[in-house]
Amino acid sequence: MARKLSPRLAPQLTHFDRKGRAHMVDVGAKGETHRVAIASGCIAMRPATFRMVVEGSAAKGDVLGVARIAAIQAAKRTAELVPLAHPIALTRVTADFKFDPVRSEIALVAAVECRGRTGVEMEALTAAAIGLLTIYDMVKAADRGMVIRDLRLEEKRGGRSGHYRRATARRAR
Repeated sequence: MARKLSPRLAPQLTHFDRKGRAHMVDVGAKGETHRVAIASGCIAMRPATFRMVVEGSAAKGDVLGVARIAAIQAAKRTAELVPLAHPIALTRVTADFKFDPVRSEIALVAAVECRGRTGVEMEALTAAAIGLLTIYDMVKAADRGMVIRDLRLEEKRGGRSGHYRRATARRAR
């Protein structure tokens, strides 16, 4: 039995009808616009593991190259992984890395674009998450204590809701 949502929440949660039942949002009447989303996350590891990944000396090979391909593939397959996400014809996906040797952290920044009727936030978030999981998978034999954190939407452009950019103030850890 579906739980009825409060009238205050129902209009805000587009993946639920007024009776609280999950459904795929109808985007058929929306116009196509250029849409961009950028998401990021990071993985922290031991200094020796960090050096191995950055230097490309891991036993399994080019960790960052494989993670980049995994991120791109994940963005393209988001609709298979997130139940109510629409299949989207992506026009561009990038996955770039930033290195913090002091903290032994690698950040992955994924950018996704399309010209479509719905946004690509989930594709960018999925790309960042799977890219980071791939790094973990490829070097877990050397460091099972790695921590993936701070997966978040950094920016989105296009569509009816307009432009969103995460505040640049750094959060306390």
